[in-house]
Amino acid sequence: MGVAVVELEDELKLGDEISIEGKTTNFKQKVESMQIEHKPIEIARAGDSIGLKVNEKVREGDKVYKIIS
Repeated sequence: MGVAVVELEDELKLGDEISIEGKTTNFKQKVESMQIEHKPIEIARAGDSIGLKVNEKVREGDKVYKIIS
């Protein structure tokens, strides 16, 4: 488990399903915890830079996609 810094292009909420993909990264998870400047948040908006709790190793340049069902 770790934290990824993510710059958002769209809204993200706790409970949203995301996919994290890169050269050697490929996994899905629910958004369980997000922070802005070390303060917990429930909703992040486009343009926000957030800390996102991740369940697996992520690397610089990996992409985060919100899964819309």
